[in-house]
Parts: sequence; structure tokens; C-alpha cells
Amino acid sequence: MSRIIKNVLPYWKSIVLVFALLIVQAVCDLSLPAYTSDIIDTGIQNGGIEHTVPEKITKEEFDTAKLFMTEEEVQLWEQSYSYNENDNVYELSVKGSKNKTDLDDTLFTALIINNQMSSVTESAFKSRMAEQMHVSEEQLSNVSVEDIGKSMGVELTTFTQMMEDADGNEVETTCVDMRQIVKAMYSAGAMSKDDILSMRSEFQKTIDTMGKTLVSSMGVAYAKSMDDKAGMDMDSIQTKYLWAAGLKMVAMALLMAVTSVCIGFLASRVGAGVARDMRGKLYSNVMGFSNAEMDKFSTASLITRTTNDVQQVQMVTVIMLRMILYAPILGVGGIIKVVGTGAGMGWVIVMAVVVIIAFVMLLMVIAMPKFKLMQKLVDNVNLVSREILTGLSVIRAFGREKKEEERFDEANKKLTNTMLFTNRTMTFMMPSMMLIMNGLSVLIVWVAAHRIDAGVMQVGSMTAFITYSMLIVMSFLMLTMMSVMLPRAMVAADRIDEVINTHSSIEDSENPETIESAKGVIEFNHVNFMYPGAKANALEDITFKAEPGKTTAIIGSTGCGKSTLVNLIPRLYDVTGGSITIDGHDIRNISMHDLRSELGYVPQKGMLFSGTIASNLRFGNPDASDEDVVKAAQIAQATEFIDNKAEKYDSPIAQGGTNVSGGQKQRLSIARAIAKHPRVFIFDDSFSALDLKTDAILRKELAANVSDATVIIVAQRISTILHADQILVMDDGKIVGKGTHEELMKTCETYQQIASSQLSAKELGKEA
Repeated sequence: MSRIIKNVLPYWKSIVLVFALLIVQAVCDLSLPAYTSDIIDTGIQNGGIEHTVPEKITKEEFDTAKLFMTEEEVQLWEQSYSYNENDNVYELSVKGSKNKTDLDDTLFTALIINNQMSSVTESAFKSRMAEQMHVSEEQLSNVSVEDIGKSMGVELTTFTQMMEDADGNEVETTCVDMRQIVKAMYSAGAMSKDDILSMRSEFQKTIDTMGKTLVSSMGVAYAKSMDDKAGMDMDSIQTKYLWAAGLKMVAMALLMAVTSVCIGFLASRVGAGVARDMRGKLYSNVMGFSNAEMDKFSTASLITRTTNDVQQVQMVTVIMLRMILYAPILGVGGIIKVVGTGAGMGWVIVMAVVVIIAFVMLLMVIAMPKFKLMQKLVDNVNLVSREILTGLSVIRAFGREKKEEERFDEANKKLTNTMLFTNRTMTFMMPSMMLIMNGLSVLIVWVAAHRIDAGVMQVGSMTAFITYSMLIVMSFLMLTMMSVMLPRAMVAADRIDEVINTHSSIEDSENPETIESAKGVIEFNHVNFMYPGAKANALEDITFKAEPGKTTAIIGSTGCGKSTLVNLIPRLYDVTGGSITIDGHDIRNISMHDLRSELGYVPQKGMLFSGTIASNLRFGNPDASDEDVVKAAQIAQATEFIDNKAEKYDSPIAQGGTNVSGGQKQRLSIARAIAKHPRVFIFDDSFSALDLKTDAILRKELAANVSDATVIIVAQRISTILHADQILVMDDGKIVGKGTHEELMKTCETYQQIASSQLSAKELGKEA
């Protein structure tokens, strides 16, 4: 994980911006359930009324409400309203939701009692009046409400109202406005203010036993009743509230959509940037690898690390910015909102989260080992594919199609089976998560139903709680989904870092020497070389000198170390003993750029690059003129087939030079080296694909046109090196003969055997 974070840190500015946008998105996401709750509870159930204090109230109701208030409350009540003489109503002068809420909290009890007293059931009214008149309830059971009122000097009337019975069913109930009795008794002096406040205290005890939600509904019911009596359009109030809440939801949704798009854009840019940087580092480092490092990492593995592994890290980087950062913000915000609902059901969410974490941990224990194996199996598939596609002609020639198909099928099946195992394991995650989430919803509804029934919770609060719970669970689900992808990305990051942190065993000297006037004198001084991990030397005690204007040829049996020897000159490997000098300077003390700029290297296997013939010939010398290119092609005997092409030097070359023959590829490789105008030519068995006639003409042209350069030729054919100034005969990593052809024919048995196997006695100057 630290390796992934390390690659993301350079983009910290974008990450900070993403984090800020995620907070905005979370705020929007967490606001929507609250708006839904408000629409249900306030907009639909409460008719758009949000506060206990009414917006308008008739003068009669305004004065009546004071009966149940303390002196301080009466003073606040009068200060909060202004009288409108035209409509004979009092209008609320307090503005702002917070100020109205503070007013609600102060006057709540008095207004609730006022509301309750305005609609007391007939039975409750007679019970209270019996207590007040000091008689039994039976004595008043057959007395009408009107008669009781007349006895007190008050004109009372009954009215019907829908109220809940003991079973929770709404029934039509006969009610009485008991406030008229209290007002009359207070005016007549039969009841003091203290008596009324004492009655209020009794009511307060009853209110305290009710749920907060039920009491809040009672307060809203009072405000609705007063607003309605004052002539306000209640339908208009409800419609206005619903439109306002709905538009706020739409605005939040739009803002969330915009931030989501911006986050996606920024996350994708960071991910793409991280991938670009990693590929750049990989490519730059691999370009500096010596053959020893290339042998350590197979070509197929390096391709996989540069493509598939980088893609894994890129994908996880994008998801990390969108999910890993968002999950804790959403989770913490959801918890704060859940606590704010006051539902008291936090234990339900805790239980769901514990179940999710336990389930995911179980899946990860099962699947993690397979994730680590997966990238190695991808390497293996790439390796087999590359071998088969590269060697397709050989496979067909030997009739090995079936066997190679089986080999690929085996590698493919191993990867497929591993991926199927991990995918099948992870397929349990989503349905299980859905089961947990839906089970959580059912549990919340079941628990909330009892709380709603007890009057301590509203339907909208339950809806909001369910939504917040889903958001919290979803935040944990995001983290768990990341845990599915992270292991593979971490393995990929490790593999990428392994390449980036591998330093080439061949590096420039800290204080490189410079060649003042290059001549091209190459000298081997008791050189030994051993391949990394080998137990014996591949080359031993190699000593010779190659000079300008002379050709040094190297010949020997297959595997004797010829190519290894010439690979030491451009420092594809470094010597393990002795030294190699160019113009008297140890090549290890010269910068590789300066050293290789002096060399024209033609490898054993001709390698061309996609482009044109001209671009390939200019590969070592981009500034070469058209005349230089043509001249190099003429020396290499390549004009024969170039001139026959319709586009001449602009003829396309396919990747790897697959659209030219082996001989043509070798001649173009030789021309490429010639066009560079180096001081030293190294031909590593570069004439093997040429016929004897072309070989002879090419060497003749080469001798005539590069007479001032040092030429080193590795060859298998005696005819190629017959006229060399110096021939080195190698056997088992050692020089067993040195001299001209004539000298070696007299002194070197190994050379004699090679010559006798290739040339006739007449060609060797002997009699049959």
C-alpha cells in the first residue's frame, strides 16, 4: 500500500482538491435523506408547518393562550407578535428558523396545554369538573355539558373530533373546549393564576410520559389550528413547503452530480499520470539494464510489468481516490447524522458492520494467496504466447502445433482456474452484502415500528435512519470492495518496484575520462569473464590488440565464447578480470555514451525497427545525409533490393523486420553501422546469411571505404576471414591460435581442422 501511495504523492494538489470535492459530495449525499424525512414528516404529515408557534392567531386565541403562561412567557408572547387591526389577528414578528425554534422551546408547554385544553373528551371533562366541584363522577354522568356550563355561568358546546382509542384506531369522539371554564373561573376569582399553573404542572407530568415525536406533533397541530382559524391558506402553505424542499433536493442532487463528475475527472487524471510516470521509470531503468539484468527479468515479465501491472495500479489509484477517500467521509458523516436523528438504534448499524467485516475477512483469508499467484501466472501466459508467436515458423516446420497448443492451454488453464477461484469466492460478497443490507432494513423497520407506536419516533425519521444506515454500510462496502482489488495491485506495485529499484550492474564511472582524439585501438589485457551465477569462466586470459586499418577476425567452434568476447567491448557485460582499453583508456572509465558512439555494432541476429529503410539506416546517425545513407547501402550491397522497391528508401519496415529476408536484414544492419561512421566496427557473425559472392563483394567494398577504422569480425566461415590481418582462434573460452591464415595453417591444429572442414585441398594450396 505504501508503494502505491508513494507514486500518488506527486499529485498531492489534485488529491487535496479531490478530498474537498468529496466532502461536498458527502454533504449533498447526507442531506438528501434529511430532506426526504422533512417532506414526509413536515411536508405531508404536518401540512408544511415546522413550528409550534403559529404564524397568525386570532385576538381571542391570543389572549386565551396567556392563561397558561408564566409572566415571563406572557411578556415574550406579546413581544413576538404584532396586531393587525384590519384582519383582527396577531402576526408573528419573529423571523428566522433558529429564532422561531428558540421561541418554540420557551412557549412549548403553555401552547401544548392550551391545545390540549381546547379539545378535552367529554368523559375527561366531567371527571375534571367533578373534582373541581367536589362531587362524584356518577353525579355528573347524566348531566349534559351545556348544563354544567350554565351552572358555571359559561356557554359551553360540544364538538366531534377524530381521536385514537386505546387500540390505536381513530374514532369520532365528543370533545369540549375546557379553556372557557378556566377563563370564566379565573375572571370570577374562583381560580387563581397559581391554580392554573398548578394545573399546568399536572399536564406537564402527562406530557413527559409521551414520546418526543407525539408531543412535537401536538405542538404542530396547535399551530395548524391557529393558522387555519386566522384565515391562512393551509393548502398553499403545504404546497409551498413541498416545492421548496423538493427544489433543495434537486439542487443538492445536481451539485452532487457536478462534484462527482469533477472527482471522476481528477481521479482519472491522477491515475493516468501515475501510470505514465511508472511506465516512464520502468522504461528508463530497463533501457539502462545490462544483459545480466535482462537475463534476470525475462522479456515477457518486463512486458507484463509495464502493461498489466501498471494498469492494475492505475485502476486501484482511481478507485482509491473515489472510494477509499470517500468511504470514511461518508461513514463518519452518516454516523453523525444517525446520532442526530435521535432514533436510539445505533446498535443495529454496529451489528451490521461487525457482520460485514467478519464476512469480508473470511473471504480475504481464502482468496489472498490466489491473488498473489495471479500475476505470476499472467507472466507465464505472456511468456508462452511470446515464444509460440515468435517461433511460429519453426513450430509449423516441426509439426509441433498440437503440442504447443497444449502447452499454451495448460498455462491458460492455470490462470483461468485461479481467476475463476477468486471470482467465485468474491461472487459471494455482493449477494451476501445485499442480504445484510436488506436484512438491516427489515430490522430497522421492525424496531422503528415499535418506537413509532410508542410516539418516540416519526415515519420520516425512520426513513432517514434507513437511508443513513445504508450509506454507512455502503461506506464499509466500498472499503471491502477495495480489499478485493488491493491485494492484486499491491503485488503489481511490488513487481514494478522490483524493476525500478534494480540498478544496472554496469554503470558510468563517477569521474569519466574523455578520449581526446579517437583512433579506435582496442586492446584486451588478460581478460576473464564469468556469467552471473555461473561456476566457471566463459572467457579466460584473453589478450590481443585490434588496430585501425586492420581487420581482426575471431573464429572457433560453436559455444567457444566468440560472441561473449565482442559483447564485452560495448559493455553489454563487464569483465570479471583483466581490462579492455580503447585508445589506452579502460572502457569502464569512459562514459557508455562516449564509448558506444565510437562503435558500429552489428549483432549476430539482425534487428530492424518499425519505420522505413531510411529511418533504420539513420538509427545510429540521425543527421546522416541522403548521400551517406545511399553510400552505406551501396557498401553493404543493399541497393540491389532497395532499388527494386517502389518507394525505395521510404519503403516500410515491419516490426522486427519481418517483411524482409534474413540476408536483406543483415545487409541493412551492416549499412546502419556504416552510416554511423564509427571508429570501430564489430561484426558478430553478421555475414552468415549472405551468399559467398555477396560476402566477398561486401568485404571488398568495406575494406576500400573504411580503411581507417578498426574492424573486428566474428565468423563461422573461413572464406569470410581468409584475408584478415589477424585471426584469433578460440576454443573453450581461450585463444588457442593467433596470426594470419598462412601462419595458423602452419601452427594451429584447431584452425587447420576448421579450414579442412570448409575448404578443399586445392583452395588451401595443398595437393589432393
